[in-house]
Formats: sequence, C-alpha cells, structure tokens
Amino acid sequence: MVRDDIKIIFILGGPGAGKGTQCARLVARFPQLAHFSAGDLLRAERNNPASSVGDLINTFIRDGKIVPSHITIGLLKTAIEGSPASVFLIDGFPRNIEQGQIFEEQIKPCSLVIHLSADEAVCTDRILGRAAESGRVDDNLESLRKRFVTHREECLPVVGYYADAGKVAEVCHQPHETRLALPCREREREREQRRARR
Repeated sequence: MVRDDIKIIFILGGPGAGKGTQCARLVARFPQLAHFSAGDLLRAERNNPASSVGDLINTFIRDGKIVPSHITIGLLKTAIEGSPASVFLIDGFPRNIEQGQIFEEQIKPCSLVIHLSADEAVCTDRILGRAAESGRVDDNLESLRKRFVTHREECLPVVGYYADAGKVAEVCHQPHETRLALPCREREREREQRRARR
C-alpha cells in the first residue's frame, strides 16, 4: 500500500524538454526526493525477458503512442511502494487526463505539477543530439514527429486540467541555462530588475 504521508509531484513537458535533467538536479539537492521516470520504467519492463507486456510496450513507444494506463500506473505504484522517500517526482506522467485521474484514484492526488515549456526546435536538436548514445527506439526524427503530435493533442490538455485546479508551476526554457530554471514570471521579473539597474 502507498503511505499516507507521501507527496506526488508530476513533471510534464514535451520530448526533450529536460524533465529527467531537472529531476536529477532536484534529487541531488534534496535527498528526501525520489525520481521515477514513467518512460524509464516502461523501457525497463520492455527489456525484461520475463515480462508479458514487453512487446506491447515496445510497439507503443516506437509509434510514439501512449502506453495503456494500467501498465504505466502499475509500474509506478510498484516503484513508489518500494521506496522510503517522502516526495516523489514523476516525470513524463500523466500523458493524458484520464491517466492522471486513474492514478489519483488508485494511488494519491498530486500536490503539484511542474510544466517545463520548451520550443520544439530546441527539443528536436537535443534529442537528435543524444540519439547516438541513448539507444532508444523513439529517438529518431520519424518517431519524434509522432511524439510531438501526441504531446500537443493529449499531454498539453493535462497541463490545462491541473492549471484549472491551481496546481501548475510553469517553467520556461532558457538557452544555455545551467542552474535550475525558475517559474516564468520570476524569470521575467529578474530580467526587468537587471534592465532597471543598467
């Protein structure tokens, strides 16, 4: 069973938006956090020779489609139950509104949604740049185009759904940024303050 004292934070953003990178930075700074990538869990399950759903997962990932909710949520639930952490960063999930609703009914409502906003051209360059080393079947231009369509049509409405509940913190991409990004409004305030000092 999932403990009552945990907090869930969803990390959303398009392919290559930096979800895994930002989560890794947060975990390094705050040891009470645990980071689970829905995509990593699915790929691990796909590569498990004993898995009964590995081939199915591979087909969905290759085609840039959303893996059935019961598979992804089951993997996340197992991971959360096996961790002593008190706060969980779940990146790349939920991929649609229904997934979020089922997760919150079966596990726990999220406390916050962090949305990483980045231009598709920037994300494309990042992903194609890492393709040679990633070994991922979906790190290619054809799959990437499908993933962006899925993101726009099914994932972005999730951000709106949670924004209506007052749970979304928006984070803007900034080229060559090395520190953890700040919410967009804070970034704009910083720029205004720097201009005023000139």
